[in-house]
Amino acid sequence: MQEWIIAMLVISVLLVLRDMAKVFFRGRSFLKAEQPAEEKNPQKEKVERYAASFRKLADSFYGLPYRKDYLSNGQVDGIIRETCDEICSHCYQREICWGTQSQEMYRGSERMIRSMEEGNQEKIQETKSDWMSVCSRFSQYYETLGNSYMRERQKLIWDNRMIESRLAVAQQLQEMSRIMDMVAEDLYDISIADPQLMTELQKILRKRHIVVKQVWVMDKVEGRREIFLTMRARSGQCISVNEVAQLLSQEFGTPMAAAGGGRRIVNGEYHTVHFMEDVSYQVLYGVAKLTKEMEKVSGDNYICRQEEAGRFVMCLSDGMGSGVEACRESEEVVELLEQFLESGFTQETAAKMVNSALVMKGQEGIFSTVDICAVDLYTGICNFLKAGASATFIKRDHWVEAISSESLAAGLIQQVDFETSSRKLYHGDYLIMMTDGVLDALPAMREEETMKEIIMDIHEETPKEMSRGILERVLGYSDYCARDDMTVLVAGMWKK
Repeated sequence: MQEWIIAMLVISVLLVLRDMAKVFFRGRSFLKAEQPAEEKNPQKEKVERYAASFRKLADSFYGLPYRKDYLSNGQVDGIIRETCDEICSHCYQREICWGTQSQEMYRGSERMIRSMEEGNQEKIQETKSDWMSVCSRFSQYYETLGNSYMRERQKLIWDNRMIESRLAVAQQLQEMSRIMDMVAEDLYDISIADPQLMTELQKILRKRHIVVKQVWVMDKVEGRREIFLTMRARSGQCISVNEVAQLLSQEFGTPMAAAGGGRRIVNGEYHTVHFMEDVSYQVLYGVAKLTKEMEKVSGDNYICRQEEAGRFVMCLSDGMGSGVEACRESEEVVELLEQFLESGFTQETAAKMVNSALVMKGQEGIFSTVDICAVDLYTGICNFLKAGASATFIKRDHWVEAISSESLAAGLIQQVDFETSSRKLYHGDYLIMMTDGVLDALPAMREEETMKEIIMDIHEETPKEMSRGILERVLGYSDYCARDDMTVLVAGMWKK
């Protein structure tokens, strides 16, 4: 059943993505002719209908029964009936036990089952003692009752697993709906620049031997302007896109930069280049790693990347144990996180989807920590998400703050409570992430306090040197022997 749900979801997503691709390329033609502002683009409405369908499908999943922690009264009644038919049907005391004393027998059996559910050995022994004095076939009855209970309990566990998988699918459908709405807004909220702006840009860029064919603008909700220029260079010249960005910055009175992944040179052919408001902060990062003694491969993995939306993301994952298997698990976690975040999923949804993937693999004891820091380079706001991860530290001038977590690692249970928090970062601040192998090497019960002292004692300014300095000082507490994989990831923020 679980495989069927996942297969149907994958097929549905592929079909929708296929149609969205058609809509995207066909819909872009509307840019060639300006539409009246009051008209709503029909292709945008089509994408929005897709999004609404996904939301409705997600709501239908949410409307189904939720997980149960205990057997229902009907299930308990079925266990008692099944045990009675098997053990008591040929017993000479049946007429007495299930006749005049039927209520006492039923309540005693129910109490026994509920005691098994609670795992209360004292109650179980007490109930067994009460039964031994009245039932000549108590041993057989108790054994059969226990077996029937275990079967129902296992069925309940599998039902809950299916329910959890269904909730994970519902969350993913809902997030897919959100992304479709976002794509529709971004794709169809582009408008042709007004004639005055068009003429002004053509005049400015003509002085640099650039011919502008068309200009589109898109003003985001946050107030950040984006410009699309279709242009070419004259007289066989090649002009840097960065030079064009500087001219746009002077024109609009705000720093502009070419979007990542686009063209870097304007040549003799017409191409459309995407420019957007430049970020306020820049980030440099460095890492220091050490593999556990007697191991050749570290079980820690990380990614650091700057996204187009002006967000710098760091993900750190520590696989269970050490060696090749731990490395493979943590590597899968960071790669999936990178793909989901790049696709537009929120941090929490991306982490939930990764956790669902690990749980569905069904391998006993396979789990990895999840530690994400995402910095908005426009505002300096940093969002933290942790699952089983070690503390993250923020260093500013003469103080250090620890961001701690007590949540479980990803892959242990379906409904992991990811711990999230936010902090405002400023010019000169440092973010310091690490795996548990680093903190575990410090004096017990004083790990975070000792780490704060180490960080305050570090005077190196570059993130690479700072990460090395921290790791070297930590090793001094463990006789320079790495008893676990160690990774220290440091990022510094500076105003541009």
